[in-house]
Amino acid sequence: MQLISNNSDKLMEYYDIHGHVNFSGFDPDREEVIKRAQDAGVGMISVGTQIDTSKKAIELAHTHENMYAAVGLHPIHTSKSHHDLQELGEGGKEFTSRGEQADFNSYLELAKDPKVVAIGESGLDYFHLDQDSIDKQRQAFEVMIDVANSANKPLMLHIRNGNDKSGPNAYLDAHQILKERAKVKANLHFYAGGLEETKLFLDLGCTFSFTGVITFARNYDEIIKYIPLDRIMSETDCPYVAPIPHRGQRNEPTYVIEVVKMIAKIRGEEGEKVREQLVENVKRTFLPCLTW
Repeated sequence: MQLISNNSDKLMEYYDIHGHVNFSGFDPDREEVIKRAQDAGVGMISVGTQIDTSKKAIELAHTHENMYAAVGLHPIHTSKSHHDLQELGEGGKEFTSRGEQADFNSYLELAKDPKVVAIGESGLDYFHLDQDSIDKQRQAFEVMIDVANSANKPLMLHIRNGNDKSGPNAYLDAHQILKERAKVKANLHFYAGGLEETKLFLDLGCTFSFTGVITFARNYDEIIKYIPLDRIMSETDCPYVAPIPHRGQRNEPTYVIEVVKMIAKIRGEEGEKVREQLVENVKRTFLPCLTW
């Protein structure tokens, strides 16, 4: 198997900073999907959600140019639990998590790999409100923060509230944990927080990334306009939530181009200016160790 060194990587025209081509949903045609993205000038960060998918992300990063990895334990994988299509959204498939305990040494060893550019996705997910689950999520989140601190690499955060608006706020809880524990910056992937939460995370120096959902849901517009452009990045979260005009299909990294176009449209800014700034944001946040 050919290994690709960092010296082969070049600055791309777009970046999907959070996708899962390492997932089994891409097993039938993974190489074709990756080639389409590279041919379209799309660089990728393949994101792990537990130890095995994190290792797969590293493997892919080392065998493909312009691909990087994030390693971490997703909060929904900290307990044995079932996740259905209603929860996962378009492009997903039902699965049952075996439950994994965050092991600092195992993830730190993965984090040392030069193609690993972030730790995550990790954070808090309150979609299923169960105190035992929340306790496990917080413990794992703290371990992932410690890994990021030790590796001196940014965090890739998954934060999601439950449907009960009167319940605990995952964003506020995560903010408090980060404020007390994190020594590195963080990106809030698939950001869906409100103005209050946005201000708090901006004050922490965080960045925010948006998916194809912004092409068909208008409740993200206010926040996208509010956040400074140098704090915004684009992602697909593939295979989930494909953007218009691909909605209802399996998502893939190439479709991040539609996300970048929509960010520019929502902000009322020139498309090329937005594209260039989003690339610069990725370069500054995740790829500082590479020579351009």
